[in-house]
Amino acid sequence: MNCADKPFATLLTSSGGCRDQAGPRGEPPENFVRLGDVAPRIRQEMRYAGSENFMGRPVPGYCAGQCWLRREVAKALAAVQSDAESGGRSLVVYDCYRPQRATRAFIAWAGDPADELMKEEYYPHLGKETLFDLGYIARESAHSTGVAVDLALIGLDFGTPFDLFDEASGSHFAGLSAEAKQNRAELFALMERHGFVNFDKEWWHFTLENLEGVAPHDFDVR
Repeated sequence: MNCADKPFATLLTSSGGCRDQAGPRGEPPENFVRLGDVAPRIRQEMRYAGSENFMGRPVPGYCAGQCWLRREVAKALAAVQSDAESGGRSLVVYDCYRPQRATRAFIAWAGDPADELMKEEYYPHLGKETLFDLGYIARESAHSTGVAVDLALIGLDFGTPFDLFDEASGSHFAGLSAEAKQNRAELFALMERHGFVNFDKEWWHFTLENLEGVAPHDFDVR
């Protein structure tokens, strides 16, 4: 059973990160919005709110499977979705705004050699203590500013799954099938037309650049 099959309340109880709090940690800034309010046809599979991720459990700060973004980014993604739909495609998002304490949880996880529950699935060829130095996880993430998003086009083969920490996840990895190369090229072209820039170590990671007032935040995802 994966996280999509479990009641979300069960996932939160197992995390110990949200249900025991007296109230939400901070409030979203006025220029942040729920993606579902701006682009409701984009599918949301927020992996860090459940157990289908490299830690194998809900990540602190993710109290709901909701995508929050800067308003400008959400509007740009809505335009991407409309463009994709004109070609019979549709987006799915895996991560959006990320609370800073989630990144702190990643750092703590990387420093615990006993916690290797998801190694074979997410980092089979690497020691997890190397993931920050190799650039697969950032100590200061653009996700915390609300301008970055991890996503794919539904139903297409991109050569690797989301969050596989491996050279094959690099945007221009040479050892892909022709189909996967074509699918990545289609995704990159679609995103670039609407102002997004890809991170070359992760085919799924895109940032909307040149926005003013970009700063990290630590409010809970609710």
